[in-house]
Amino acid sequence: MEQPDIPRTAPPIEGAEALFIRYGDTVYRLAFLRTKSAADADDVVQEVFLRCLRTPRRWNSLEHQRAWFITVTLNCAKSLMTAAFRRHTAAMRDEMLVEMEERSEVYGEVLKLPDNYRVAIHLHYYEGYQVGEIAELMDAREGTVKSWLFRARDMLRESLKGEYPDV
Repeated sequence: MEQPDIPRTAPPIEGAEALFIRYGDTVYRLAFLRTKSAADADDVVQEVFLRCLRTPRRWNSLEHQRAWFITVTLNCAKSLMTAAFRRHTAAMRDEMLVEMEERSEVYGEVLKLPDNYRVAIHLHYYEGYQVGEIAELMDAREGTVKSWLFRARDMLRESLKGEYPDV
């Protein structure tokens, strides 16, 4: 479900249902991209919105609100992926992951990228963030984010060579 473009300086959205309608897809896509599992992405979405509802927040703008959701999603996904129980479990191929890879060869190749490259590509191309904003969200330097994007594009170009005539 594509959200209409709202100016970044617009006032923040209020109300649990409105927040979920506005940010639910973004949080889910980013969580899925990070975890590569629909079930884990659902857990991350639940945790993000529980954190939002547990403690009332004061956002300065819509952009501040959006950045909060992305940052918390990245942190929750990272916590889930580094949890102790993860070290003692075997990964399963998620049905949704298989379906998305079958639908789009590019999506499958993006998912093969290293974690930081995947997230940087997603934030830049799908969420529309600039390098400086990505650096802030991912707690990295701008030069590092530029390197991630450059290397990710290079890896995608190499893996998609021959698949598409203009690559």
